[in-house]
Amino acid sequence: MARPDRSPEIDIALLRAVGEHPRDLVAMVAGQLGLSPSRISMRVRALVAGGYLVKQGSTRPTYALGENRRFARDYARAGLAEDRIWYSDLLPLLIHLPRNILDIAHHGITEMVNNAVDHSEATDVSVWMECSGGCLRFSVADNGIGIFRKITRALDLPDERLALLELSKGKLTTDPQRHSGEGIFFTSRMFDVYRIESGSLIFDHDAKYDLDLLDDAQEITGTQVVMQVATDSTRTVESVFDQYSSGPDDYAFARTVVPVRLAKVGDENLVSRSQAKRLLQRVENFRHVVLDFAEVAGIGQAFADEIFRVFANAHPDVELLHVHAAPEVQQMIRRAEVLRDEQGGQLPLLKLKEPT
Repeated sequence: MARPDRSPEIDIALLRAVGEHPRDLVAMVAGQLGLSPSRISMRVRALVAGGYLVKQGSTRPTYALGENRRFARDYARAGLAEDRIWYSDLLPLLIHLPRNILDIAHHGITEMVNNAVDHSEATDVSVWMECSGGCLRFSVADNGIGIFRKITRALDLPDERLALLELSKGKLTTDPQRHSGEGIFFTSRMFDVYRIESGSLIFDHDAKYDLDLLDDAQEITGTQVVMQVATDSTRTVESVFDQYSSGPDDYAFARTVVPVRLAKVGDENLVSRSQAKRLLQRVENFRHVVLDFAEVAGIGQAFADEIFRVFANAHPDVELLHVHAAPEVQQMIRRAEVLRDEQGGQLPLLKLKEPT
């Protein structure tokens, strides 16, 4: 039977210990893990070659952290404090990064660890970090109930895939006494890549495309959140909050973008009023709602009427806008708008300028 590869364990032990043991790093970690010095030295050479460690001297070498950084640790969920993970374990490894990247990392890690602590019902939480090649990457994983399953049960949804739609809107929490429901929405927009994997589903938000994608995935126990941002990104925490607030003096979470295609379950077409009501669930909590029709080839008359006449008339304080609508979709939207206008409803809904 092949022995398990302990290289990841050795690497993390070396990177944790180098700050306090620059001169006896190999001997210290060999004793700690019960491995031979030659086995540890092999991993030291690999970390030096990869830029994670810097070696000085040859006869009696000393070591220090290199430009690249790596971290991994498992924590018991009970009593876990997210700020301790950041300040004690991660910040000392990342202090060389620009201030805006540190702020984004701080926000992302503390929000996602706190979600795991408060919502996952897990026994353990794992945190992984890699900073190399101009990218900072994080993973926060737990072995709990799974985020999509929990949302589905809390909102009594007919299908777990609809949990992705609710996540994409924001202002969603299963514990309103302790959470605002804004953490995932804003965190997903701070990072270049943001992905939640749980069960057989993936919630994927990529800042490059501004899309939340639904894909099939290998079954995952619990929940894993993956986040990535370029270390030279100019994005700031403040700019993301400003983008979705009613500002400049009112910082309420007032604007959301809803991917219409996530209202579909399987291969169904968007034709019914019940599907429209599913799409519009909780959007009355926002002042500005952008309906993104990307990847939607067509919609039915009842679906369009429920959104652009019935809902619009019932919620005149909610500004509805739409983007990426195909010609067939635009025709249905306009038909509902005309009927609303004939009945004395609101002015025609706005269409955002299509991106070039």
